[in-house]
Amino acid sequence: MSTGVHIPEYLQDGELIASEDLAREPAFWLAHVLLTMGDPGEPAEPYGVAASAYDAMVDRLGDPEQPWPVLRVCSDGGHTAYAVYANWEDQNNVDFFIRHPDWGRLGHLGQCGTDEAGPGLSWTELLALATSTHEGSEGLTDPSERLLLLLPMLGDADMPGEARDTVAGALSHCGIRADAASDLAATLLGEQESVGGTRWTLTGDNPIAVCSSPYSPRQVPLALGITQDQARALATALSSPVPG
Repeated sequence: MSTGVHIPEYLQDGELIASEDLAREPAFWLAHVLLTMGDPGEPAEPYGVAASAYDAMVDRLGDPEQPWPVLRVCSDGGHTAYAVYANWEDQNNVDFFIRHPDWGRLGHLGQCGTDEAGPGLSWTELLALATSTHEGSEGLTDPSERLLLLLPMLGDADMPGEARDTVAGALSHCGIRADAASDLAATLLGEQESVGGTRWTLTGDNPIAVCSSPYSPRQVPLALGITQDQARALATALSSPVPG
């Protein structure tokens, strides 16, 4: 049974509901990546997803009459990354942010939908969150699901050569037909070219990298205003070693 989600710093008028149960459906993962990174009108069958299941999932994810779906990635040090399907009567967005209960604020990563903003994560940060130690009983636990959930926030000019295979493996693991996963991964990562060679650099005394894209909330340090100790803990969570 789904339960409500309370995020004190997230200003919205809709009811939030934990929706990690959607991750069991390949239709969710196809809808998630196409709605945020690709063409939501693309045929679903070549990816091994029935058109009826895909259309029903798209309708559910964008239904303003239903509670807003929330999926979470819990990581080191009590940090949690969120994807919220925010469905107003006249617009739909997917909001991405990271939160710690001690901050009193959100660290905005970006948005997909009517109001576009991003990118919000480098490749290293994405992998760190996807493979981080899972704390508690909330959120997604599978690394492939965690990677795909946050993939729409990726923007990085320095992605490694194995990025395509990593994303393809995650898509296949989550139910996308294996012989179509590689091409879909290439398409999704190819979208990153539109962000114009995004670079991530450290500035000043803040340990959290900032983004070169003029459209990214991370032109300033993530969760600006948190203490130095909190910033160091966040930087650690975003650079955790990837298990070999």
